[in-house]
Amino acid sequence: MISISILGAGKVARHLYTAFNNSMLIEVVQCYNRKGEKLQADQKSSTIINDLSVLKRVDVCILAISDDAIEEVSSKLPFRDQLVVHTSGSVPMASINDTNRKGVFYPLQTFSMDRKVDFPKIPFCLEAENENDLLLLNKLASVLSPKIYTITSDQRSVIHVAAVFINNFTNYLFSIGNEICSENNIPFEILHPLIEETAKKAVRIHPDDAQTGPAIRKDNATIHRHLTILKSDSEKTKLYKLLTEAIQLKHGKKL
Repeated sequence: MISISILGAGKVARHLYTAFNNSMLIEVVQCYNRKGEKLQADQKSSTIINDLSVLKRVDVCILAISDDAIEEVSSKLPFRDQLVVHTSGSVPMASINDTNRKGVFYPLQTFSMDRKVDFPKIPFCLEAENENDLLLLNKLASVLSPKIYTITSDQRSVIHVAAVFINNFTNYLFSIGNEICSENNIPFEILHPLIEETAKKAVRIHPDDAQTGPAIRKDNATIHRHLTILKSDSEKTKLYKLLTEAIQLKHGKKL
């Protein structure tokens, strides 16, 4: 059995706690957060702490906390030479304080408080300073998912940039589409099947081959009509022009 502690009370910490707590292979010894909040309604109060100084030694101490808190919190841990990992997609492993052995346990997914996580489908990006610790993290991750990758800090930073494009930026565009529908009394749900099919195509075929629309066709008449619709909103107009030009530049040699 692998013993762990989880620091943090956000979405990642709560989902990891729920998953690990349901496993017979993992013992969640303690959970720390400043307010002493339970990560699950039925969590035993004895496992919740709000004082870092009473953290016990475990096999893996997981810092599921904000990126800018990793360096400070890791410097306040009351033990030495223990495996301490963070769950960040963009923070280098070196940000963990040198008093302990370092690692990364990064689940590559977007998390929501109110949605159950299908962990077997989630890739885990792992990194450690030595082979034994990496093997331990592999065992820990395999409890949740078969999709395990050994990824360096530099590679993980690149993955995180790509993830921002396909998740955060795409979701922003969804919000723009929702605003346009709302402003014109159109239910956003009418676009749900299109959103789902777009995501499926991005997985089934190369995204370049999936690109459609007036920009790649150089359908200037349609582009002009769209810009006329958007003319009262300078920010949406600017964004539409920027994306149209980017698509045409990328695919210009194919036209």
